[in-house]
This record gives sequence, structure tokens and C-alpha cells, in this order.
Amino acid sequence: MIPNPIIFAPLLGAALLLFAWSCYRRLSLVACGAQDDRLSNPVGRVRAALQFAFGQKKVLSRPFGVNHAVIFWAFLALAVANGDFLLHGAFPGISLSLLPPAMYGALAFVFDLASLFALLAVGSAVVRRIVSPPFAGARTGEAFVILGMIALLMLVFFGMHGAEIALGTETASGYMPVSRYLAVMLSAFTPADLHTIIVISWWIHAVVLLAFMNYLPYSKHMHILTAIPNCFFRNLNQSNTQPREEFIEGKRFGVGSVDEFTWKDLLDSVSCTECGRCQTVCPAALTGKSLNPRQVVHDIKTNLFRNAKQLKNGKGPLLPLIGDAAEGTSSEETLWSCTTCGACMEACPVLIEQMPKIVKMRRHLVEMEASFPVELINLFENIEGRSNPWGIAPSERSKWCSTLEVKPFEAGKTEYLFYVGCAGAFDSRQKQVTVALAAILDAAGVSWGILGRDEMCCGDSLRRLGNEFAFDRLARENVQMLKERGVTKILTHCPHCFSTLKNDYLQYGLELEVIHHTELINQLMKDGKLKLNREVTELGTVLYHDSCYLGRHNDVYQAPREVIATVTGQPAAEFTRNLNSSFCCGAGGGRMWLEEQSGTRINRERAREALGAQPDTICVSCPYCMTMFGDALKDEGATEVKVKDIAEVVAEGLR
Repeated sequence: MIPNPIIFAPLLGAALLLFAWSCYRRLSLVACGAQDDRLSNPVGRVRAALQFAFGQKKVLSRPFGVNHAVIFWAFLALAVANGDFLLHGAFPGISLSLLPPAMYGALAFVFDLASLFALLAVGSAVVRRIVSPPFAGARTGEAFVILGMIALLMLVFFGMHGAEIALGTETASGYMPVSRYLAVMLSAFTPADLHTIIVISWWIHAVVLLAFMNYLPYSKHMHILTAIPNCFFRNLNQSNTQPREEFIEGKRFGVGSVDEFTWKDLLDSVSCTECGRCQTVCPAALTGKSLNPRQVVHDIKTNLFRNAKQLKNGKGPLLPLIGDAAEGTSSEETLWSCTTCGACMEACPVLIEQMPKIVKMRRHLVEMEASFPVELINLFENIEGRSNPWGIAPSERSKWCSTLEVKPFEAGKTEYLFYVGCAGAFDSRQKQVTVALAAILDAAGVSWGILGRDEMCCGDSLRRLGNEFAFDRLARENVQMLKERGVTKILTHCPHCFSTLKNDYLQYGLELEVIHHTELINQLMKDGKLKLNREVTELGTVLYHDSCYLGRHNDVYQAPREVIATVTGQPAAEFTRNLNSSFCCGAGGGRMWLEEQSGTRINRERAREALGAQPDTICVSCPYCMTMFGDALKDEGATEVKVKDIAEVVAEGLR
């Protein structure tokens, strides 16, 4: 029982045209972005959409995510019901009720329960927003308006169908338990009153549904339209590297205006659900820095929309992308606060790539404006001049092994090139780890050698800090040397060297096996090639810290844990935030070479978390983590807690 279609059909047509125009007006701006190949491997992309969008995999990774998943799945079911509602209103001859009774009854049952679950989930979401919002600022009028509209749609659905059942006009009444229960309460009304309830409910449903539809393109809930495609166009590989730049005269480098982002970057910005998950795991945001990954993505979207007229006319944007902090603009301080730990990307339910966008903007600052923190001047000069961050003479690279019999790498004779890395060669504390690893390799009979003074920095910090030009030159030289030396297997004990050689250098045609020392040690133990002389028990409670560039960026989680368990005879103790939810030490993304000017120091935040577990030893697998924990424990007055690399723990077992 519906109102006159002569009235509703034009209204529906106008609403649909307005919705289509609004979507085009907004989404066509995505096409202003640069090209990006996101069409390869369609099977993998469909799988990603099914897994992350329809399956809500990352949404469900947190307890309250179940609530959102219920709303999403109910939305999918009710999209069919609402489509039928609108078509039937404009064309009364079209209706799902014309289907065979059993089929229509099954659909009616699904719609009835979906409406109930959606109403309960919306109510839960409202309570959460009021009592315990997911992040500061989550109590927005827009959020409550959207939730209110959804709740109203569910209520009038029950009102309309309950009245129809009470009136005896709903053929699927036996399949609609919730509406049938309401019908019992409405049975006291007269037929005329029931008819009035149906008409009022129908029109409220129609007006709210059409208003909701046309509000979407102008709200954060635009992700309802873009989240599924965004999951389809995801980076099928891990976002642990950056695209190469072509250095030709007249070309702009990095991203200094919103139209220099790729179309996928812009799609990311309009797909953000603003759930706040990224900011609740960001080490910079949690320690009082100006960086908030959610706000960075929001500012990109705001900048895109506010510059829409200029972009459509082929002109440059008026609102700057980087500058003084304002809505639509990210400050330089914000961009330099990122540790590139990847926690934001790991947490994002719609697979937005926040960190790579920050690095792209860093590139613009470094390469186009020469605007970067003053501490980086020496770093850039040292790496470009002497190929290490400290500017120490290359002839010093082999001093760590002056008392050892270490052979140079020889193609065809040596199996592994031990890529010592700058920290392993020059940092006094890390040299002890290098010596320990050398002892382990010899004890296991591994064939290995080094490059000595010919080894150069891998360039990890250069690339993450945005100095792509210097990284490009260094990478080319390294790749050429490694190919000429006939290297096929590389062993590293620095996750940053490991990730750069394994992932970044692929862009330069270097394809070889790169293994981290925790992986090799674990395999040597399993194969029986590395036999310990004793169980190491004097280290007490050993707490293991996951390095971001070993764990989140490269999925190496179990090998170090297995090594610790084998050597000490007991599993490693765990941080509250561990594995893919591990908290950064604060040194990644080139932050190793920068002071923290605001908020709490990230390494002290992590050290306090460690001390809460009352460890005797903190075990790491990264030189940066070693340094950051050592400094933080001194600052916290906890010098009795030891910090050791896994190689040092294993070497103790060889004594």
C-alpha cells in the first residue's frame, strides 16, 4: 500500500539525478591525480575486496568492529529491500512480493532480522560515541545525524510492515518475526488508523532514504561508496617501499600540491572512514606530536575539494598542501614526525596507504624546496660524501673485525655476503652484535664474507627522509657493485638494510636472496648446524621487541621468538603491543637522526611499556632499537635492565 506514484516517481528521478551529479562532482576529482597501475592481478584484487571489504577482516580485528560489521552486512541486505521499496514506489507493478511465496518469504525474513540487527548496532554505536568515543573529537554532529537517519529508517520499516501485517495486507507476515510482534501491539488500531500509519511510515522512509543518499557524497560516509573499490585497488604487495622517481630536467619531484598525488592516493582520501584507528596506534600521535595520520588523509581530501574549481579548469591549486597548519594543509612539523613504522596502514580497515603519502610530501620539501630539519644537513652530506651517516672514513668499516679472521666475499666460493651495515661497522655498541654474529656463523660452518671498505650505506634513511635523488645514486652504485661481485645471497642484521636490499633494490633490477640474521640463525638451529653448548638462563625474563621494519614491513615474527625459546629454554615475554601491533622505538623513517622537539619521546613511551612487564633483559633485532632502548632505559633510571640483540643471546649459548 503506497502513495500515488505520479507524485513519487518525479521525486525519485530528481533525487537520483542529484545523487549522480554529486557523486560525479566529487569522484571525478580523483581523476585529477597522476597515473598509477592498480589493475594488475584482477583475481588477487577481487580476493582482496571479498576479504577486506565484504568480509570486514580488519574491521573485525578489534572487538567493537563486530558492531560495524553488523551494520555493513545489514546495509548490504537492506540495499535490496530499499531498492525494491524505491522501484515499487515509482512503478507499483514491480515488487519482490511477485516472487514465489517461499523465495519472497525468505527475503522478508532476512530483511526483518537485518533491520533489527542494524537498529541494535546503531544504538550501540550511539552509546559508544557518547560514553567512550573511539578518539578525541569523535562526538560530531554529523556522526549522530547519520546514525539517527539509519535508526529512523529501521523504525519506520517496522512501523510500516507491522501495520501492514495488522491490516492483513502483508503476504509474508509469517516470515517477519519482529514486524509480526509489533503488529500484535498495533492490532487495537482501526483499519483507517493502520492505513495512516502505513502512509506516514512510507513517506518518512522515502524522504529519509533519499536525503541519506544525497547526503553521502558530502559527508565522511562517502566511504560507503568508495571503500569497496579502494580495497579492490589496494597495493597487493606490502607498502614497504616507495615508487622510483625519474630525474629529468624540468620535472617536479615529490608531491607539493594535491594534483601531484596519484589517483589512488586521492581515492584513499575520500575512502577514509575517519574511524580513528590509525591515530590510536601512531607513535607520533600517541606521544603528543602534531602528526595525526587520520588528519593528514582528511586534509588531503579537504584540499582536493576546496581546490576543485581550479583543478577542473586546469589551474594550480590555491590552498597549499604543505604549509602552516590549517584544515586542508599539513605542516612541515607534522610530516617530519612520521617514523614510517606502518602501524597506521596495518590498522586501517579500508587499506589506506597513509605513510607513503607523507614520504611523497617529504620528497617535495627536500628536493624542490630544500626545506628540512637542520640536523639532516650533516646526515645527507655524510652519506653522500663518505657513504655512512657519521661521515667516518670508509677505511674504518673493517675495524670491527681487526682481531678476527674475516675473509672478503668471493663469488663462487663464498655463500653469503654479510652486509654489515653502517651501524654494525661504526657504532661501538652494535659492533658487539656484529662480532657475536660472526662467531655464530663460524660455529655453524657457514661460508660468509664481507665487502670491507667497499661496502656502502644502503640508503634507507635517505629514501624515507625524502632525499630520493641521493638514494637513487647510491642504490645504482650498490646494485652495480653487487652484480659485479656476483652476490646471490645477502645476510643482514639490520632490518632497515634487510628491507631496503630486499624490497627497494628490486626496483633497480637486483633480485637475490636477502635474509635477516634471526631467520638464518633459526634455520641453522632447526637443521642441526648450530649446536649450543649450554642453555642461557642468566638473562632472566627476556622480553622481545618487534622491529617495525622486520615485523610489520616484512612479516618476520616467529623466527626471533623461536630462537629465544630455543636458547633460553622458555618463550620470550611479550609486550602488550606486539607482533603486527608492535609500538615503534621511534628511530624509523630517518627519525634516528632527528631530535623530538615536542611531546614525550617515543623511545621512553616504549621503554615504560617494557618496564611494566618487569623484564631482566629486553631482546631486540635491530641496531636502531638497540640504541633507542639503551637511551630510554637510562632516562628512566632502569640501567639494571639489559638490552641485547638476539645474536648476543645466541652467542652466550656458544660459550
